[in-house]
Amino acid sequence: MCGIVGLFLKDEALRPDLGRLLSEMLVTMTDRGPDSAGIAIYGAETPGRTKITVQSPAPARDFPGLAEALAAATGSAVEIARRDTHGVLTVAEDAAAAVRAALTTVAPEVRVMGVGAAVEIFKEVGKPADVVRRFGVAAMAGTHGIGHTRMATESAVTTLGAHPFSTGPDQCLVHNGSLSNHNNVRRVLRHRGARFETENDSEVAAAYLTDAMAGGRDLGAALAGALADLDGFFTFVVGTRSGFGVLRDPIACKPAVMAETDAYVAFGSEYRALAGLPGIETARVWEPEPATVYFWDHARAA
Repeated sequence: MCGIVGLFLKDEALRPDLGRLLSEMLVTMTDRGPDSAGIAIYGAETPGRTKITVQSPAPARDFPGLAEALAAATGSAVEIARRDTHGVLTVAEDAAAAVRAALTTVAPEVRVMGVGAAVEIFKEVGKPADVVRRFGVAAMAGTHGIGHTRMATESAVTTLGAHPFSTGPDQCLVHNGSLSNHNNVRRVLRHRGARFETENDSEVAAAYLTDAMAGGRDLGAALAGALADLDGFFTFVVGTRSGFGVLRDPIACKPAVMAETDAYVAFGSEYRALAGLPGIETARVWEPEPATVYFWDHARAA
């Protein structure tokens, strides 16, 4: 039993409030999963630059001088913005791969949470209120975001086991449910070169989408493929550079509710996560259908 939230802003006037609204939604879901929590925020982009969100178990040791060491190792300028146990590295787009490779030797205990032009991913062990406070999420602006609060059932309570899980550049996934065939899928994906850092079945779902898209499928086709290839009960909410999508399994026993107005589209595991949103009284509220891919995209709306 975990809690998922998502918020896609149509109204640009709401963008400064994204972090605050998403934080409030997530905190409301605390009793669905108080073990760990995380949020992905899609914020401002800088042309030609990529953001690499990293996490350290010992930030006081790893973060001082990290940008300078990476710059020396790669010959490319690196900036770092520290947020508690996480840091957001900003690098030239064409240097991102080299910086990620250099991390393994410059700071081997630092882990990459996500990479992209827009996304920043923050997750830690603890209750949602504590996690969003530590990272200052309420002050973050952006176009859309997703969040998750976890009740661990099949793997340890760790930072790496928290959601969201990255599924590619500017793309990540949160999951409520349980996959019954994740060990078999993990073995298949390992044979194809995938690497796993946890025993979490949600990491398998994220790796499945990454593998499917690497094989030429777009996100919609990859999500549709999950209906055939992933067994169990699940609700996925996926964030991308320009939008977010929702998918429930064919039985859809996990709770889910959506709301849409002229200003936003919102998702919550329960309606109470949406109850504080502006204009919710006049929103179109519905339960997403089983085995149906929903997607909202700023690029298509532009």
